[in-house]
Amino acid sequence: MADSRPNILFIMSDDHAAHAMSCYGSRINRTPNLDRIAEGGMRLDNCFCTNSICTPSRATILAGTYNHVNGVTTLATPMDNRLTTFPKLLQGAGYQTSVFGKWHLGTGPEHCPTGFDDWAVLPGQGFYHNPEFIFAGPDGGTRRIVSGYVTDLITDMCLDWLGNRDRERPFCMLYHHKAPHRPWYPDEKHAHLFLNEDVPAPDTLHDDYENRASAAAAAEMRVGVHMTSTDLKCEVQKGLSEHELREWAYQRYIKDYLRVVASIDDNVGRVLDYLDEEALTDNTLVIYTSDQGFFLGDHGWYDKRCMYEESLRMPFIVRYPKEIAPGSVNDDMVLNVDFAPLFLDLAGVSVPETFQGRSIRPLLQGATPADWRQAMYYRYWMHKEHHNVYAHYGIRTRRHKLIYYYADALGQPGAIGETYDPEWELFDLETDPYELRSIYGDPANAPLVRELKDEMHRLQAEVGDERYVKDTD
Repeated sequence: MADSRPNILFIMSDDHAAHAMSCYGSRINRTPNLDRIAEGGMRLDNCFCTNSICTPSRATILAGTYNHVNGVTTLATPMDNRLTTFPKLLQGAGYQTSVFGKWHLGTGPEHCPTGFDDWAVLPGQGFYHNPEFIFAGPDGGTRRIVSGYVTDLITDMCLDWLGNRDRERPFCMLYHHKAPHRPWYPDEKHAHLFLNEDVPAPDTLHDDYENRASAAAAAEMRVGVHMTSTDLKCEVQKGLSEHELREWAYQRYIKDYLRVVASIDDNVGRVLDYLDEEALTDNTLVIYTSDQGFFLGDHGWYDKRCMYEESLRMPFIVRYPKEIAPGSVNDDMVLNVDFAPLFLDLAGVSVPETFQGRSIRPLLQGATPADWRQAMYYRYWMHKEHHNVYAHYGIRTRRHKLIYYYADALGQPGAIGETYDPEWELFDLETDPYELRSIYGDPANAPLVRELKDEMHRLQAEVGDERYVKDTD
């Protein structure tokens, strides 16, 4: 008799902001196949990452722990593949497991995927065209260049594996795209999109970084100003004011970004069609998310890392007809540390006590527990490296956000050892949703600041993280 436990299809892209998906009301994009997931299930409006950068977020998702626990704090800290992860636990419980596409947790014997019956992953970021893959094998796997476009190839591998699976056992497949990670090379099929139109710019494209900590102005990820000819597919125009440069570069950047997203959408459609054709839809949990958010010209930026909303927020749409009402929406606070407990819960596998998240299954069923979190803790460790973003941690509640830029590498691998005086920011997300004016220094907010600091320190203690030595309030 076939095992009736749900299949798990976990689709994750890299740097796909929720506001570039039409099911989230995007002003700039249409994603009809991703919308199929949301329309058939639930859209989560407040899903956040605990560290907005690729390698740490992926480790948190797999291991169900914060980065100070799993040790993956920066891009230079690959994940030890001996860690307990949800794929290992599912595999041990009889699930067929696989991962295809983006891994970005290190390569070689100590860091290659474990807990998977089959896998093929990109080394590092990988390439958009004719990429090299590492295929499952001894001593960290074997490498081979595969001809084609990376988004198509990853999908082909997934469909091949699904077609050859044991149909008597449930599966858990991690279908992980490289796109839309920088430098956004579209394929020929989608290269014509947006050629004869301008994409609407965000309201904060010309942010001047006033009324905030100096960390905002110091960040080196301004559209145009800090982009390369590779990013823009041409030489950066000279003689433009910064205002003009941001306008010009935004159009070049965002169109390529949306083109590579269009390829993801088409390919996700191929896999959803397969589930329909094979009568798998009703018993398959399908999730689409990204490892973090991304600035799409918001605050004049590209990239992520900061605790501002566009970077902090992850898209999360989920379909499971047996338990989730179609077209439903949830606004509870969900974190990437919750993903692993959800998968184990649905599979009937005990969640290890060492995991720090909580299954969101009740939320998906429309029944939010009375004690569900009302605040979340965030920490970015990779001080200054790549985009001069200062190390910081903070708390986000339903209405407020408090950020502490401690601006110290603390000896973290991959961080730059230049220390600055700490600074605070406080935003009221109800009156200032774009986070343009910190109200930290207003004496009238002193009681609120005290309350938020106390809650932040409580959350730090709860997850076992240590506050910075100068955070003595």
